[in-house]
Amino acid sequence: MDFSTRYLGLTLKNPLILGASPLAHDRDAVCRAVDAGAAAVVMHSLFEEQLTAEEVAHDRHAAPGVEEFAEASSWLPSPAGYALGPAEYLEHLARLKRDLPVPVIGSLNGVTARGWLRYAKQIEEAGADALELNVYQLATDPDEGAEAVESRILAMVAEIGRTIAIPLAVKLSPFHTALAHFARRLTDAGVAGLVVFNRFYQPDIDVAELEVHHRLQLSTSSELLLRLRWLAILHGRCAKSLAVTGGVHDATDVVKAIMAGADAVQTVSGVLRHGPAQFATLLGAFESWLSEHEYESVAQMRGSMSLLKCPDPSAYERANYIQMLQSWPGRER
Repeated sequence: MDFSTRYLGLTLKNPLILGASPLAHDRDAVCRAVDAGAAAVVMHSLFEEQLTAEEVAHDRHAAPGVEEFAEASSWLPSPAGYALGPAEYLEHLARLKRDLPVPVIGSLNGVTARGWLRYAKQIEEAGADALELNVYQLATDPDEGAEAVESRILAMVAEIGRTIAIPLAVKLSPFHTALAHFARRLTDAGVAGLVVFNRFYQPDIDVAELEVHHRLQLSTSSELLLRLRWLAILHGRCAKSLAVTGGVHDATDVVKAIMAGADAVQTVSGVLRHGPAQFATLLGAFESWLSEHEYESVAQMRGSMSLLKCPDPSAYERANYIQMLQSWPGRER
């Protein structure tokens, strides 16, 4: 049985990837994930704020006593708040690349096209096989339209495209006005693949203490549903290569994602819950499922339930919305 897949122009031995996570800090954990079957590893992100803070610190060191905007600096996390500084990040990436027999994908996280993007070239020089641009932003300014938000991301893509030769993937939010159109614009701009979707970690409110609390909630399989719809819509129409992240916890989730159109499947929360050996569990169950259903390859399955091939395209469109609302069993009561 052929488990191989192509993602970002890279040949992977199977579709399962260790997504960007705190595990990437731990060389031993990453190696155990690869030994258990992970076909590629995405590094955790270097953040725009982190890189900006380092430049500010450098400027202060070069010109001590210049603190005109001291109060503004408090908005940025201290360097100690990040797991690895930029130099350590590049060294860690280079070590993983030397030690691992699978592709290593670097990651940058930010929202503006500024000088920090030069780190894309340094990530390439450290040995990364590809780069994932994580665009983590909520558009909260009522004076800024959708075109401005998309143009800013396209400007980042153009800036990176001028500096690196390795493939670039963009990790998207689902909150775009015309996502399929934007996906095509990114592809036309040279993006090799799209990752759907970024998970936005929602703050909570402590009503007793009148404080905003930030809590990390690991994903569940229910979060995969939104991603399945958009994988099915984008496959073969708006993107060269697709990966899914968020909501992949068992072999059935993997099967659904590939049937919808994913070339690669990133998993994080399941690995954080169960450890790197989760990859062996997923692969074993995935292999059994394919064998039981007489599939000969992952390629045979890929996109079989996408919008292009689905016998009932309306299942992904408005008819599904109407049918679900009308079928609620208690509506006649």
